[in-house]
Amino acid sequence: MIVEKFPDRIIEINQEQYLYFGGTAYLGLPTNKNFQNLVVQNILKWGTTYGSSRTANIQLSAYIAGERSLARHIGSEAAVTVSSGMLAGKLVIEKLKKETDCFFHLNETHSAIKTENSLPLFINEKINDRLLDSKSEKITILTDGVPSFETKPIDLSFLKEISKQKEITLVIDESHSLGIVGKNGSGIYSSINFPIKRKILVSSLGKAFGLTGGVIASNSVFIKEISEIETFTSAAGMNPAFVQTLSDASEIYKTQHRKLKDNLSYINSILIKNSNILFDKNYPLIYLLSKELVEKLKTEKIIIASFKYTKEAEPLNRIVVTANHLKEDLDKLVSILNSCNS
Repeated sequence: MIVEKFPDRIIEINQEQYLYFGGTAYLGLPTNKNFQNLVVQNILKWGTTYGSSRTANIQLSAYIAGERSLARHIGSEAAVTVSSGMLAGKLVIEKLKKETDCFFHLNETHSAIKTENSLPLFINEKINDRLLDSKSEKITILTDGVPSFETKPIDLSFLKEISKQKEITLVIDESHSLGIVGKNGSGIYSSINFPIKRKILVSSLGKAFGLTGGVIASNSVFIKEISEIETFTSAAGMNPAFVQTLSDASEIYKTQHRKLKDNLSYINSILIKNSNILFDKNYPLIYLLSKELVEKLKTEKIIIASFKYTKEAEPLNRIVVTANHLKEDLDKLVSILNSCNS
C-alpha cells in the first residue's frame, strides 16, 4: 500500500480513507505543528545537516544542549547522540567486544545489539549454568527493553541470581520504551537498581521522539570512551537542528506523553479482555493473535501494522496507538475488537 503523505491517524489508499494504527510515532510528533515549528526554526539556525566530525575544532552548542537534556530525561550521568539507533547499538557492541569475556542475550534482540557467539541467558526456562559458576569473568547481557510480542518491560530480577564472580554490563535497547514507559516517558534505564558494574542504554530517537537519530546513555566514563572510538569520530553526527530540538521540545514531549497515557487508559476502560488480544494500559502496542481480527479490521477500514522481522517469520500484527488518535478513533477500534469477543 502506497500513501502520498505521512501516515498519521488517517491515511488515504486508492482515494479511500482508512483509520491507521501503525508506525512508531507513538507521541504523534511528526505531524505536531508546534513540534514542526521548532524543527523548522532550528533548521534555519543550524542548517539542514552538518557533515563534520564531532571531534573537529569547531563544536556546536546544539549537541551540548540536546545531549544534556536527554541525559536528564533518561536519568543517566551522560548521553551522546549519533545518526541512528542502529549505529548506537553497533558502537556499543564494538566497544564492549574488546572488554567482554562472554555475551548473553535475554530475548530475540534487535539486530542493532546482536553479536556473534552470544549465548542464551535462559535455557529451558532456567538461567544458563555458566552464569552461576564461580569462574571470574566479565559478561555483557543484551536485551530489548520491551521484547517483541510483549507489552511490559523486561523483568530483570534474574540479575540477583547471577554469580557474584561475574562482572556484569547490561545493554538495553530502549527504542520502543524510551518516551513511552516510566515517568514522562523516561524509559526503563533509571529504574534499574541492581548491583552490576554498569548499565548502558541504546535507542533510536526516530520512534517516540520523532527525530532521525540515536542515543547512547550510561556513566560519564563510558560515554567519553564511546566518543573516542574511531567509528564515532570519523562519522558525521546526528543533525544538529534535531539535537537542539530534543532540548527545546521538552514540554511538548511531556504534553504528548500525557495524551498517549490518556488514550491507553481510555482503551483499558472499554476493551473486553480477550485471549487473542495482548494489551497493557501502560504500553501503546496491542498484539493480535487472530488473523480473523486483522481481516475484520481491514473490512471496517482500519489498517494496522503488519510486517515480518525475518523472511521466514510469520507476519507480526500489531495495533499502534498514538497520542494523536481521537476518542472516536478508539471507540471504533475497540467496538470491533469487542465484537469479535462475543
